[in-house]
Amino acid sequence: MNEQLTFNNGVTMPALGLGVFQSSPEETVDAVDTALRGGYRLIDTAAAYFNEKQVGEGIRKSGVDRDEIFVETKVFISQFGYEETLHAFDVATAKLGLDTLDLFILHQPAPWIWDKTLEAYRALETLLEEGKVRSIGVSNFTPEHLDNLMQERTVVPALNQIELHPYFAQHENEAADTALGTITQAWSPIGGITFYPGFNEGGHKNPLTDTTIQAIGEKYGKTNAQVMIRWHLEQGRSAIPKSVKPARIAENFEVFDFELTPQDIAAIDALDLGKRSGPDPDAVRPPERIFDIPEA
Repeated sequence: MNEQLTFNNGVTMPALGLGVFQSSPEETVDAVDTALRGGYRLIDTAAAYFNEKQVGEGIRKSGVDRDEIFVETKVFISQFGYEETLHAFDVATAKLGLDTLDLFILHQPAPWIWDKTLEAYRALETLLEEGKVRSIGVSNFTPEHLDNLMQERTVVPALNQIELHPYFAQHENEAADTALGTITQAWSPIGGITFYPGFNEGGHKNPLTDTTIQAIGEKYGKTNAQVMIRWHLEQGRSAIPKSVKPARIAENFEVFDFELTPQDIAAIDALDLGKRSGPDPDAVRPPERIFDIPEA
């Protein structure tokens, strides 16, 4: 049974979901369908993943009632601005085939265009007030970004989605989230970003083959991935592991029949290298990576 997290506005969200970052449109429909049929009820996507339409198709193919599914998507940087972000909602819901969103978040802080970021968040607040979204949040916001946001805006983010896995544990970032009453959601929760093509080509170790995690898993008859997902859930985080393989999707969900000890958690915490593998949220995104989002 999936564990539930409660946002600062009372909305609840399943702790464990399916991510579709770098899932091709062709693979996304079946991945979402498989996940929902297997018990998942949280699906995370984004305008910049170019697969929102296929997420919607997967939801409908599954036959699972819309009211049972928590759908989360993101506004891309090229959609920042007040009117632009209001339009981004229309585009996202049209692609997904939905009337409302359970969670709508900003994909990046984009501090070099901070005025537009603030206007984008103001649009999220408007959508929340109008009942078009049930909750709003951010992604890749550091403690400084959160402080700057709350100096200007009113609604505390329900969620902050950040890179977080055993090799980049982000304790300070999570503490800042917790201080605000914001849930932390881990993207790349099992460390996939450490070996994804196009990221970190110089390479870190791969936590999916880490011997410390493996030894913990052997005690419970669990894989490294399952141990890492359990590590997130037991510390009150949301995790959205990505896969398009039915066996792996099922494996990632089989984490509710065991618990880690405090010693297990401490051993995994000790693996933190303190080094980011994904993009630096403060780095100016080059123009060629600020692409337009197609209309629905």
